[in-house]
Amino acid sequence: MSRRILVVDDEKGIRQALGQLLEYEGYEVKTAGNAVDAITEYDRFRPHLVFMDVKMAGIDGLEALKRLKQTDANAVVVMISGHGTIQTAVEATQLGAYDFLEKPLDTDRILVTLRNALEHLSLSEENTRLKQTIESRYEIVGRSYAIKALLDKIEKVAPSPARVLVTGENGTGKELVARAIHRLSARADGAFIEVNCAAIPSELIESELFGHMKGSFTGAVQDRAGKFELANHGTLFLDEIGDMSLAAQAKVLRVLEDGVVTRIGGSKPVSVDVRVLAATNKDLEHEIAEARFREDLYYRLNVVPVSVPPLRDRREDIPQLVAHFADRLTRNEGVPPRGFADDAVQRLTEYDWPGNVRELRNTVERLLILASGPRIGAADVERLVGKRAAEQTSLGSLVECRTFEEFKDAAERAFLLAKLREANWNVSETARLLDMPRSNLYKKIERYGLAREDA
Repeated sequence: MSRRILVVDDEKGIRQALGQLLEYEGYEVKTAGNAVDAITEYDRFRPHLVFMDVKMAGIDGLEALKRLKQTDANAVVVMISGHGTIQTAVEATQLGAYDFLEKPLDTDRILVTLRNALEHLSLSEENTRLKQTIESRYEIVGRSYAIKALLDKIEKVAPSPARVLVTGENGTGKELVARAIHRLSARADGAFIEVNCAAIPSELIESELFGHMKGSFTGAVQDRAGKFELANHGTLFLDEIGDMSLAAQAKVLRVLEDGVVTRIGGSKPVSVDVRVLAATNKDLEHEIAEARFREDLYYRLNVVPVSVPPLRDRREDIPQLVAHFADRLTRNEGVPPRGFADDAVQRLTEYDWPGNVRELRNTVERLLILASGPRIGAADVERLVGKRAAEQTSLGSLVECRTFEEFKDAAERAFLLAKLREANWNVSETARLLDMPRSNLYKKIERYGLAREDA
């Protein structure tokens, strides 16, 4: 794509000479003889870069620069002047000029400045594209009342400095909520640092959060900043906070109270300015009652509670989510493009989705990859996802049981199946959630003939 350049100078000879040079270099060029025409031409031509004279009759170049920046804050403007002074150059820079060139113009200097300015512009455009890609990846999709209420709460709490505790089942999108709060906050230009407390061994979580000094423990081969330091002036997201050890909880509480961290093996406290957001899929009040979570930390984190609804409570969003995931997967990850028939979407809407939005996203990817034909239908959903909608045990079907024993078996089977799906069929994790010996759970899985649907 040819870059567009606007040349603004009240001397016709300079406009023509500079315009010819730039056209010879392959750029698309427009010219203007005064600031008023330049502002009009800018709106119509939308140039990537402007060369503008400082001294012009009527509105001078500095005033024109100010007006262009008000119209387009990203305008790239190089000022040129035959009476250049340090004061003028400083004023132009303060108004947002990219560079300042003195007349007579040197061809090599013009081309070097032009190349640097366009490289700067390319980097800026690439950063914008990357930001849009990231925001698309973490977009909260849906038009249901539950999602509108969630977004409304995010918009209210984000500008404040309040700590937020995000709760919800696995796969509902708690991280998306945290990122949205950060993006809409006054700290949006700062770092967003995420720590998955469940994925880090308890003996390493303190080093991860607070950092360490060289030699403070085996394997500490150099000084290392912790996540609190890395998130300074930004946001720290403590995901699965309910899985953090009590020892680490005590130290996190101290940081929240004092605003300072001390690295493991260190003696010098470091001040940090961090907004902490936390998330969990556990009932922290129950964890407090069982002495597995600190009550004082809970109240420090739970200034504003935000609950993310499970997908089964907002089924009306499923068609939009299916379209969103299909579009993103085909555009960004090279998955073959296919359409979804109405009956396929309807079948997906009927499922309970114990794994929530994450499970739906993975299912859409599976269907796009494995379905036959250009369009995915209900038969593809049943073949590749399973007939889980018909398999769900409803209250009506339980009431139809003939005996109390039959009712208990049906209810237990449905309960175990739901918990296994919630834990993504991790038997050890399911047994822990149910506070049941793993051997007992295996016996019940065998007794009821439970099997993963996509196995």
